[in-house]
Amino acid sequence: MFPILSITDEMGAENCLTLYISPLKALINDQFTRMEELLAESGIPVTKWHGDASQSHKNAFLKNPAGLLQITPESLESMLVRRSNDIPRLFGQLQFVIVDEIHALMGSDRGSQVLCQLQRIARLIGRQPRRIALSATIGDCKSASEWFGAGSERVTDPIQLPAGNVGWKLGVAHFYTTEPSGVKGIDPATEFIYRATKGDKCIVFSNSREETEEVTASLRLLAKRLHEDDRFLIHHGNLSASIREDAEDKLKNDSRPVTTCATVTLELGIDVGRLKRIINQGSPTSVSGFLQRIGRSGRRGESPEMVMVFREEEALPNAPLYQVIPWELVQAIAIIELYRKERWIEPANIKALPASLLFHQTLSLVASHGSLSPAALAREILSFPPFRYVESTDYKELLIHMIRREYLEKTDRNEVMIGVKGERLLSSFKFYAVFKDSEDFTVRSGSEEIGTISATPPVGERFALAGRVWEVEEIDVPRRLVYAKSVDGKMKISWPGSQGAIHTRILEKMREVLDSEEEYPYLLPKAKERLVKARRLAANTGMTQTSILSLGGSSFVFFPWLGTRGFDAIKRVVQHKLAPALSLRDIQSGGCYYITFRSDKADAKSVLKAFGELKLLNGIDLVGKTEYPIIDKFDAMLPQDLLVRAYALNNLDTADAMRRIALLT
Repeated sequence: MFPILSITDEMGAENCLTLYISPLKALINDQFTRMEELLAESGIPVTKWHGDASQSHKNAFLKNPAGLLQITPESLESMLVRRSNDIPRLFGQLQFVIVDEIHALMGSDRGSQVLCQLQRIARLIGRQPRRIALSATIGDCKSASEWFGAGSERVTDPIQLPAGNVGWKLGVAHFYTTEPSGVKGIDPATEFIYRATKGDKCIVFSNSREETEEVTASLRLLAKRLHEDDRFLIHHGNLSASIREDAEDKLKNDSRPVTTCATVTLELGIDVGRLKRIINQGSPTSVSGFLQRIGRSGRRGESPEMVMVFREEEALPNAPLYQVIPWELVQAIAIIELYRKERWIEPANIKALPASLLFHQTLSLVASHGSLSPAALAREILSFPPFRYVESTDYKELLIHMIRREYLEKTDRNEVMIGVKGERLLSSFKFYAVFKDSEDFTVRSGSEEIGTISATPPVGERFALAGRVWEVEEIDVPRRLVYAKSVDGKMKISWPGSQGAIHTRILEKMREVLDSEEEYPYLLPKAKERLVKARRLAANTGMTQTSILSLGGSSFVFFPWLGTRGFDAIKRVVQHKLAPALSLRDIQSGGCYYITFRSDKADAKSVLKAFGELKLLNGIDLVGKTEYPIIDKFDAMLPQDLLVRAYALNNLDTADAMRRIALLT
């Protein structure tokens, strides 16, 4: 920022605009506070622009588009649609584009949306501003720079700083839920987290909003039973802006030792002040996520400090093999070792056919132009970097479908404009986001907004939100509002969504961990004991050496050791290629760790033989003819043939599956 601010000062703020794009509102709020204070006497205006920002800030920028504009991809999309004619004036002096936390955008529709937006702005102002991307956790800096610079007509320099010799304070703890704890009704893992965060500023990370809500409620309940102050805050995307901002402010500025329970919303670069340690519930799904989380601590000359906490129900004596392996514990060790020994960070998975985004950008572009000829629309859309591999025939198929379904309509001049259903989509602010959302209900308690829930229980029933329990008093269905009052207790809540894909390299490392006799210095005694037990079981059963094992009778378990995309491909091979020929049934899977099935006719040897006889796989052949695989936000609005092709290309790694099949034993 400092060189850019110096250039802005030299050129004059009215002649040098910098666009700062961030994936998180929290990050914009944090940067805005620091930039506003830094530039208070400089004459360089700073504007934050997102859904929670005040209209007065936005109006000031619209009147005087200068200095530094901090914005989310969704708000920028809204600008391009609603203020398309004003873009040349608003961005006419744009010199720099900064995209923060680029690793969080690469490989997602949201990141590709940003690349489309930068192309659209460049065409409207007649030149390409300089782009700068920032990240602390990029594995392949060269490929990231090529992705980010696509379409800019500039050479992009990957500037990778050498890794420093920063020491970690790292611990991994394991608990059985049946172990005794010091407080009745509280599980030992919760008690451990409570003690580990006492007296210090800490963050407790979880992989889902449900887990975050549960641990917050449990820690608050424990504080109450111990007659101690409630020092616990909560932060995730379904909470109101005021609750999230209160947690951010207290982490940074409160002198008291508070603990915030959070999801990925606090994982990225927001300055959270001097944190003592990070507690992570379970395993991160990626090396990148692990590094982001441990990097929240140790920012004031101290070593980063993290404790991973695993809780597990003790398996019954007759539990099947696959239920007795502590998969998440082994996954965490694999993630740590991949970075500790190899400095490996997973590369981004760039979609070959981002069909949902193609639908979205088509509507957005037509809305911003008013109307366009199909040829001009195709020329512009297919020149955007994310769509460079889209065939013109695929795009023609999409346009015909969009006209037939009234998302677009033809004019008398043989141009296309927004149709009836397209207008309906564009009328909602939710259109501007390309990630999947849900039709949530907003929860209010008196005049205070608490957050949102996906489904509301009936009046008189209770639900959990913001780490507390609420009782429904009134439901306003047309306005999607729930009025509730706070009550004592503890409950669970759930939201739709997934926890992200896992790379094959992590699964391969997990296999190595189970095969190895290496001792890891960060394992606390009970975690060390649990790993020894798991290794003994793996050795006795041969599960790391033999791909398919009999569980007795007609039951079998298959260990592919593949990441999410390869695993999904090989599971479909079992379902669509092997099952009919070998009479396999009851095909189930656990994460991307194992596949179970039953057969009265086949055995492990015949299944392995059938795998060996497979020819080159085509992902499209692995999708059922009547299947409609809806993954991304606008998938339900796509023609089925295009949707199936996109799903196969983006979500099924057949090459990874075939590589593994060739090694099956």
